[in-house]
Amino acid sequence: MQFFLKEYNMGQNRTWAIVKKNAYKALTPIIYILKKTGITPNGLTTIGYLITIISSVVLIAGAELGTRGDYRYITWFGAITLFGGVFDMLDGQLARSTNKMSKFGALYDSTLDRYGEMTMFLGICYYLISNHYFLSSLFAFIAMIGSIMVSYVRARSEALGVECKVGLMQRPERILTIGITAILYGIITYSFGQFKVTVEWLPFPLIENITIFTLPIFIMAILTNITAIQRLNHSRKSML
Repeated sequence: MQFFLKEYNMGQNRTWAIVKKNAYKALTPIIYILKKTGITPNGLTTIGYLITIISSVVLIAGAELGTRGDYRYITWFGAITLFGGVFDMLDGQLARSTNKMSKFGALYDSTLDRYGEMTMFLGICYYLISNHYFLSSLFAFIAMIGSIMVSYVRARSEALGVECKVGLMQRPERILTIGITAILYGIITYSFGQFKVTVEWLPFPLIENITIFTLPIFIMAILTNITAIQRLNHSRKSML
């Protein structure tokens, strides 16, 4: 199992490095425009966080105004979440291209990243609980715990002098997973309508449309906590 995780992590890191390189290359024209506007990297970080707040407000509005099975709110949430994630890439690129990198800027970015994730999961949990997806809301909360611990273990390890970037489910993967599956849930529901698979002895459907969105959150709840343990173990070995 340990060998599999190590090989998977190496392959994932190589794949993600290629994706990031191409993404940053595609964003180069936008960086050029942003430099002309005079906006600061910290300003972009703030805008990204405000967009995350908007995405969560959409889910909360959906919980209060929508009905169970109304896919529109989750779909919009996914689109806005991915849009906000772009700013998470732009702020660092802008800082490097304008030579405005600073220790406070790095701290500010990491702090708002944590606030952003907790705000995002607040919206998800609120929506799921309000629509009586209680088990899914529990896994969303566990995924939030794992997400925060992944970042915390890295920050604490690196404060002690150990580089700690290993793991299966880092922040970019988490944002992409949630955003893409939210949009996919909306597209499939819009195209094919509602579906439901029930089992007689279960008090809730085994599979339904929203499973497209909640199943990845369940997987994330497992992988984020595995990642936190991986990083803790990696740091332990480095400190011996």
